[in-house]
Formats: sequence, C-alpha cells, structure tokens
Amino acid sequence: MKVIATNIGKPTTILWNGKEELTGIYKYPTEEAIVLGGTDVENDTVIDRKHHGGSNKACYLFSADQYAYWKGKYPQLEWNWGMFGENLTIEGLDEAKIRIGDIYRIGFALVQVSQPREPCYKLGIRFGTQEILRQYIDHGHPGTYVRILESGKVIENDTLTLVEKSENPLTVQQYYQLIYAKQKDPDLVRLAVENNALPDYKRERLKRYL
Repeated sequence: MKVIATNIGKPTTILWNGKEELTGIYKYPTEEAIVLGGTDVENDTVIDRKHHGGSNKACYLFSADQYAYWKGKYPQLEWNWGMFGENLTIEGLDEAKIRIGDIYRIGFALVQVSQPREPCYKLGIRFGTQEILRQYIDHGHPGTYVRILESGKVIENDTLTLVEKSENPLTVQQYYQLIYAKQKDPDLVRLAVENNALPDYKRERLKRYL
C-alpha cells in the first residue's frame, strides 16, 4: 500500500437544518508532510470532538482505488483527493484484507487499525445529497480510522508496511457489515467483542447479541 495524497481541511461553514455550523470534512491535498499526532493530525480541522478525532479516530484512511466507482456515480462533482474527508488517500487499501488491530508503519508514524468510518450527514453535504449515506454503507468500502502508537511525519509516496498482524481475524469490512446487519452473525459478534483493538464502547454495544 502507498500514500497517494496527504489531505488537510480548514474550517468550512455549512448549512444544516436551517442553522450554520462548522465542519472539517472539506479536505484537500497538501504537498507537505503531515504529522500524525496522538489524537488528530496536526494543523487539520476537527470540529465535532465527540464524533471525530481522539485516540481511536486520530487519522482517517480511505482507498484511492474506490474513487473510480464514486466518480462514476457523481461525475458532476469537482473531484480531488480528500473528497471523503480522509487525511490519507491510500493506494491498495482493501478493507476485506485489513484486520482490526493490524499495526502498520506509515512514514515515520506507527499506527493501529481501530475501526471503519460510519458516515454522517456531513458526507452528504459535501456530495450534495444525503442519498450517499445509504450508498456508502451498501458499497462496503468505508476506509478505516487508526490510532497513533508513535507520532510521526507522513508524506506522499510513503508506503504502509505491516509490522504486526492482529491475531483476531476480524476484518474492517466484516465489522463494518456487522454494524449495519439486522441479523448479527454470532461468530462475528464474538470476534468483535474479543478484539481489544476495537473501542470499548463498540464492544459493549455488541455484547447483548451474544
């Protein structure tokens, strides 16, 4: 896997339900290295700290390979890397192969896969329609958040090297599908509950399905 783009956002005013609010989802490529810090990317914009940023969502990665699909669905948009609010656009990122808990070296940073992205209305605002939320969920390629084990700089063309594969086989895609499944696969629920790399509150929510 390789870093195709490093993306940073500035505070942008949007209108939602008749009220103005700020968002950091409008991210665009930067030619400079970005620094992955403990709870966010340095100099990036994180407005809603309840749902974004923090140790479990310090940096968001999205696959460059998925852009062709979405460009086909939304050809009218002005496309650039960072369209999904990702800090790192990654070539070769495959949620069906990456496990929750995998540890990677990216540039000078060491990161651990923590959880997939669950879309909210702000993605719909950037794409001009809230319909993309259901499309995004059904497509099954949400990208992934990572927690930062060692802070460090990352720049375009840096590679992602697997340092430690999670012993728990639950993939990002399997967990993502589990979140939205009306009928929960008990085997996947058990894997999720036993996966220490998932945030505690996520695991607690699933225990009632065992």
